[in-house]
Amino acid sequence: MSTQERIMDWYRANSRDLPWRTSEVTAWQILVSEIMLQQTPAARVAPAWLEWIARWPDAQSLAQASPADVLRQWNRLGYPNRALRLHATAQEVVNRFSGQLPQDFDELRSLPGIGEYTAAAIMSFAFNKRAVVLDTNVRRVIARVWHGNERTPSHLTTKERQEADGLVPTDDASAALWSIAVMEFGAVVCTSRTPQCHSCIISSQCTWHLQGHPAFEGVKRTQKFTGTDRQVRGKIMAALRESTSGVTRDTLTSLWPHATQRSRALSSLIEDGLVEQNDDGTFQLPN
Repeated sequence: MSTQERIMDWYRANSRDLPWRTSEVTAWQILVSEIMLQQTPAARVAPAWLEWIARWPDAQSLAQASPADVLRQWNRLGYPNRALRLHATAQEVVNRFSGQLPQDFDELRSLPGIGEYTAAAIMSFAFNKRAVVLDTNVRRVIARVWHGNERTPSHLTTKERQEADGLVPTDDASAALWSIAVMEFGAVVCTSRTPQCHSCIISSQCTWHLQGHPAFEGVKRTQKFTGTDRQVRGKIMAALRESTSGVTRDTLTSLWPHATQRSRALSSLIEDGLVEQNDDGTFQLPN
């Protein structure tokens, strides 16, 4: 049995019960899950996704919402620019495609915030079409199993994309299954920090495992949060979400002691369209 077949068999028996994987879910709702899952773990996304879909089940309903309501509903999922881009995407889907997601890769790419990965994921997971779906989990599995590398290059290379394409089955149904199976395998078994090599069903076929888990020789990427502008932005956004009226500059001043950093974070939020300043000098979410 090939490595791909083993991973697909593993997925059939062990896939997580996630709410966006049921047969009743629409293509639009899968898109919402994909946007939420960008840089946010599935366990945090699942309850937020259910609440979001209960409120705005389709592009038409979301397109009619105000940006402020969208940002409040997004709450603490992080990277709130994603919420505004999703809102803009809903409006374009309504205006350009009569409320239905296009089943064409290039048309999906033309929507706000839809990059190569997300367009491929929608083609595969929503429309069951053959696509090369490459996120960090998929790249990690390929790097370890086929090349013996603990970690992937910092940027996706043309060679990586070509090799990944060669692993995708040719028919649509098998390709869609492979894409979701290898992604799940990377998220659950072949994880970044604690891979489950002792119970892995392809350990005998994994180059990295057979070579004795050689350590990554490059510079490991780390993402700190404490003390960063992103933390300050999050505190400002939380204060604005919780307020039904304009928030004064004095209130924002109390959120962070360092004036220069606080000012920089606030300015970047305004520039990103996440915050508006009123005529009276107070601040609020965009309307």
